[in-house]
Amino acid sequence: MNPTNFSTLALSAQMLHNLNEIGYTEMTPIQAQSLPYILEGRDVIAQAKTGSGKTAAFGIGLLHKLDVKKFRVQALILCPTRELADQVAKELRMLARFAHNIKILTLCGGAAFGPQLGSLRHGAHIIVGTPGRILKHLNKETLNFDNLETLVLDEADRMLDMGFIEEIDKVLEYVPKEKQTLLFSATYTDEIVGISNALQKNPLSVKTVSTEIANKITQLFYEAQNGNKMETLVNIFSTYKPENVIVFTNTKLEAKEIAEYLQKNRIDALAIHGDLEQYERNDVLVQFSNKSCPVLVATDVAARGLDIKELSMVVNYDIPHAEDTYTHRIGRTGRAGAAGLAITLYNTYEVQNALEYKNENRLFKDSSTLKKVHGFEMRPPFITLVIEGGKKEKVRAGDLLGALTGDAGLSGDSIGKIDIYERQSYVAIESSLIDEAHKKLQNGKIKGKKFSVWIL
Repeated sequence: MNPTNFSTLALSAQMLHNLNEIGYTEMTPIQAQSLPYILEGRDVIAQAKTGSGKTAAFGIGLLHKLDVKKFRVQALILCPTRELADQVAKELRMLARFAHNIKILTLCGGAAFGPQLGSLRHGAHIIVGTPGRILKHLNKETLNFDNLETLVLDEADRMLDMGFIEEIDKVLEYVPKEKQTLLFSATYTDEIVGISNALQKNPLSVKTVSTEIANKITQLFYEAQNGNKMETLVNIFSTYKPENVIVFTNTKLEAKEIAEYLQKNRIDALAIHGDLEQYERNDVLVQFSNKSCPVLVATDVAARGLDIKELSMVVNYDIPHAEDTYTHRIGRTGRAGAAGLAITLYNTYEVQNALEYKNENRLFKDSSTLKKVHGFEMRPPFITLVIEGGKKEKVRAGDLLGALTGDAGLSGDSIGKIDIYERQSYVAIESSLIDEAHKKLQNGKIKGKKFSVWIL
């Protein structure tokens, strides 16, 4: 018998029949590796991307142990956006066809509160929703989790990116300690591992995305054409077309000059160095980390503590003074099994220093092979909105998401990373929608209050 067939699992005949009817016969890797343990009641932390079949993995697990006759909330699935919650609920309803009267309810911000109250009065077995709206119902005592047996955090890394950690923590205060917890994330960051450690008991770890060794980095060295490093840098970008780049320099002055040169050449770039005030540093780092700026020019000191999950390229604009500096710089790309690219520039008078770095893993290439693409530019997919209100004003990610997806009418998918500081909040908005979002947020209210809003 095929070990990836659903029939190898201890599922009811009715569920197996339904899975077959909807075309689910062979398990995907995430299902094959996690479902046997989910069915045993084990906690699972799984690294899996959208489209991997993760919804069916946790969905089959929680539906298998659902007691349909017990009309209480037995499972909660937390999602980062309304769109994902709707998608998850739709698939769960399809998986739930094997039994009558399984009630699945979505509770998300951006939708009217009243109808949700009416639906809750009629009861539900499974709740799928966003942290902010779930918390609102818990605070109003219109929802309780006394009978909860399964908690799922879906796309946990995206929820962290959107600033939902506080809401998640508060929701967990209402959840029984004895339960099965399933955590799904596309990346394994320290924050995700921390959440797992706090929430889960001896979880099984499943990774179905790339299992290549960390830091698979292609290392290239180019001598600047005609001694012009800035022009060569632009040619590197137009040849390799990276999504995001950190350019390392040895001096603050260079960092400023490079960023200005790139901006004049239609490449969105920001510089970070020791002369910046803390608020300026925050503005720069937020924009780079939330994809509102593709190029960050930085000195080593200024880049300390900078954690970017997916970095396409690192460029050493100058030869690093020491091998360990070089290793530390290039180690920021190629993480979590992704391929990374590290490029080092040098001038004619630096040839000897460059050759000291030569080994079998580092390729020295001719810069004349780099493409000069006419009209090349690097523009960001997002632009940042700043709201003059933060933790001091008790502004939460859910409030901002609700205002943008509710009154402003944006979809959750057009909203990127949310960062909330003491007195300011930053929201990444899809570039084409920034003016519309700014206007509506400026004329509208957040938590019933008016806040100053501007585009960074």
